[in-house]
Amino acid sequence: MKIIAGNLLVLMVQDKFDIVVHGCNCFHTMGAGIARELSEVYPQVLEADRQTQCGDYTKLGSITVANTIQSYVVNGYTQYGMASSAGECVVVYDAVGSVFERVKKLAKAIRPHSPETVRIGYPKIGAGLAGGDWKIISKIIDQVLDGMDHTLVVYKP
Repeated sequence: MKIIAGNLLVLMVQDKFDIVVHGCNCFHTMGAGIARELSEVYPQVLEADRQTQCGDYTKLGSITVANTIQSYVVNGYTQYGMASSAGECVVVYDAVGSVFERVKKLAKAIRPHSPETVRIGYPKIGAGLAGGDWKIISKIIDQVLDGMDHTLVVYKP
């Protein structure tokens, strides 16, 4: 995993990533964090989410994809609900792994002969508002995306 400091949306506009992945819940709620920013700048991100059934527990581990001019934005269903208090963990670690397995398949669909060249960017999925442990999550991502070009973007205004 490469790690850079920056603003994921700015880097996306600068064409630094082919796929941008963010974690979301299963309730069509993109009211905070990077999900809010993405859905405000790219309404098709929320529209892709709304093509699924609201509150469907079986969405955990699945993805929806919005195609923007700059890149594909992946809504990765990594949590069922939202944390009701600071420190509460609502991320589902198995769902994180499933989301990134699907991201890997998307990269293969984009470039069948060289999926390892697809540039994938993401924030600390599941470790912010969802309260997950980044040490666990980063290991899952590294394991699934081994050999792929993937980058953690640590927010820097």
